[in-house]
Amino acid sequence: MTVLIKNVRIFDGSSPRLAAGHVLIDGATIAAVESSPVAESAATTIIDGADRVLMPGMIDAHVHLVGMANNLLDLMSGSQTQLAATTLARAKGTLLRGFTTVRDMAGDTAGIKKVIDSEPTLGPRIYPSQAAISQTAGHGDFGFVYETPTALGGTESRAEMIGFMRVADGVERVLAAVREQLKLGASQIKLMVGGGAASLYDPLYTVQFTEQELAAAVQAASDYGTYVATHVYNVTGIRRAVAAGVKSIEHGHLADEPTVALLAEREVWLSTQPFAEHDHGSFLDPDSAEKNREICGGTPHVYEWATKHGVKLAWGTDLLFEPESVGRQSEMMARLGEYVSNIDALKMVTSGNAELLRLAGERDPYKSARLGEITPGAWADMLLVDGDPTADLGVLADPDTGIAVIVKDGVVVKNTL
Repeated sequence: MTVLIKNVRIFDGSSPRLAAGHVLIDGATIAAVESSPVAESAATTIIDGADRVLMPGMIDAHVHLVGMANNLLDLMSGSQTQLAATTLARAKGTLLRGFTTVRDMAGDTAGIKKVIDSEPTLGPRIYPSQAAISQTAGHGDFGFVYETPTALGGTESRAEMIGFMRVADGVERVLAAVREQLKLGASQIKLMVGGGAASLYDPLYTVQFTEQELAAAVQAASDYGTYVATHVYNVTGIRRAVAAGVKSIEHGHLADEPTVALLAEREVWLSTQPFAEHDHGSFLDPDSAEKNREICGGTPHVYEWATKHGVKLAWGTDLLFEPESVGRQSEMMARLGEYVSNIDALKMVTSGNAELLRLAGERDPYKSARLGEITPGAWADMLLVDGDPTADLGVLADPDTGIAVIVKDGVVVKNTL
C-alpha cells in the first residue's frame, strides 16, 4: 500500500523545529519526506493533514503488557490462554494511545509479538524480555514464605509458572535462566538487582545478585549479541550493575548525584519514569505503599541530575495490575514536560528510546529499518496530532481527541479525519 500524508508540519524525531512537508509511505517504510508537493496517483491513499503536526509513533521503553492487561486475581488464577488472550485484546489500546513500539520488561510476550507482527493493527511492536530474573527473596520472588524455594527443591511460584518471573540463585542457575529467556525469544534480558515497592520480602536498601551472578548474566546475554537491563533503585545496586557491564538501569530513583554522573561517564542508559504516588493505585500492605512514596520522592532529583550530567535518558511507564488505569500511560508521557523541555521529551519517547532498543544488536527483531524517526527508509510508524505537542505535551495526554491518525507498519490504524 502507498500512503501520502500531505500538508503537515513534521517533527522528525530529532530536529528541534517543525518543518512543513509531505510524507510518502510505500509498504511498511517511509519512501520520501519532501518539502514540495508529491505526485499523487489513483493507487495512493491520500491523507490531508491540513497543517497538523506529524510525529513518529511513540515508544514506551518499560511496559508489562501481561501485567497491565490483567489484574492480580487474573494473574493468580487465570489460565495461560486467558492471560494471553486478554493481553492481546488490550494491546490494541496501547497502540491507540499512540505507542507503536514497546519494550516489555517482564512477561511471556514473545508469542503475542509473533501474532501482532503478522497483523500490525492488533497492537504495538514488542521487544520482549520474557521472564524477569530474580534471586530468592528478590524483587521477582512471588513465592509464599511457607513454600520451599526452588533452589532448595521447592516448586515454581505462580509468577514462574506463567512466565512472568524466573527465580535463579548462583552462577549456573543464572546462566540457565538467561539462556532460557533467549531460547523463548527475548530480545534483551531483565534482572532484578534491588528491592521494589510491589514485592513483599525485599526492602529498598537490599542489593540483589552477587557480582559473579551479574557478570555471568551479562556474559550470556553478550554471547547472544544483546544486553542486560536491571531493575534497581539504590546506589549500591546501581554501581554493582554498572561494574558488571549492565547497559540499562531501570528506575534508579534513589540514586545520588555521583552515581548518576557515573552512568554518564560509563555511557549506561537510565530508563526511568516520572513517577507520582497515584500512578500505582493500590498495594498489598502499608510497607509497599511507603516504599512507593520513597521512590516517588526521588523522581525530581534523578531527572535533574541526569539532565545536568548528560545521561542517556529513556522513558517508560511500568504500570501493573490495574487494567482500568492504563490511561495513565498517556498521562505519564505528558508529565515528562515537568522535568525536561517538550522537545527533549518528544525526542526521548521517539528517537531516544529507539536508540536504547538498538542495544539488542543481533537480537533486535526490527533492525531492518529505523524506529522513532520520520526519515526516508525508517519504519512507517507515525501520529498525526491535533495540536502542537512541541508547545503542549498535553495534547497527547488524551489520545482519543488529540491523535487524529495513527499509522503503524504503513497501515492506517486510526483515521478520524
